[in-house]
Amino acid sequence: MNWPLVEAIWLLEHCADDNLRIVDTRFALGKPDQGRTAYLEGHIPGAVFVDLERDLCAPVRADRVGGRHPIPPVAALEAVLGRLGISNQHLVVAYDDPSTGTGFYAAHLWWLLRYLGHDNVVVLNGGLPAWVDAGGTIETQEPVLPTANFRAQPRPDMIVDASTVQSRPESTILLDSRAPERFRGEIEPLDWKAGHISGALNANWADGLRDGRWKSPAEQRERLPDAQDLIVYCGSGVSAAGNLLALELAGITHAKLYAGSWSDWISDDSRPIATGPLPRG
Repeated sequence: MNWPLVEAIWLLEHCADDNLRIVDTRFALGKPDQGRTAYLEGHIPGAVFVDLERDLCAPVRADRVGGRHPIPPVAALEAVLGRLGISNQHLVVAYDDPSTGTGFYAAHLWWLLRYLGHDNVVVLNGGLPAWVDAGGTIETQEPVLPTANFRAQPRPDMIVDASTVQSRPESTILLDSRAPERFRGEIEPLDWKAGHISGALNANWADGLRDGRWKSPAEQRERLPDAQDLIVYCGSGVSAAGNLLALELAGITHAKLYAGSWSDWISDDSRPIATGPLPRG
């Protein structure tokens, strides 16, 4: 599929298709078991569960290089996807629960699969609440799916590291996806330094949603910058996927992810940081 979203009514009609895999990505930062608990209490029939930190992230390094949610080696991700029963032939539908204040975990899996060369992936618009509102049922039984063979074709040009961010040309737009108060350095609930990367702009990923659903392409274009060279980051490289998906909706398909994001940037005290609002132009 070329469009990154799918509606619940479509999923109701196709959820039993043999070539479909539905993935529950619910998670809560600081509460590592909450996502799986929610899954076991009720999920879309046939859905498998993937854990952000156990399955989709490498261990955090002692020196904090790579940030709080490092991307694992490709072989490790291939093994996870194969264990979940996902092959290169499957259409993957990722969902989470925007009613809990998230909505970016499904977008993160969408981005990650595309980074691995798998374009046949979509996000359920509106997540689990949209499924229920459309008349979908909820089940507690975990499906037993056969293991599969997933072979990645990574796209390393979709990510950048700290050195690329630090040496970026003036024409590059660096977009911080966190809430404005975190960008300004007024609060920092997760990392040991507050503020933002010097020169960055701010567009909160959550502003791409309305009532748990992704805003229209025109609305996304109004809130997001466009540039030939665009780098997106957040706290640890996860919620930035919300803006990457929104940029895709807006027709801006060339943005790259600073995978380590703020939590990697501040692992080196020599890197410049800023606080406060953007300077007036």
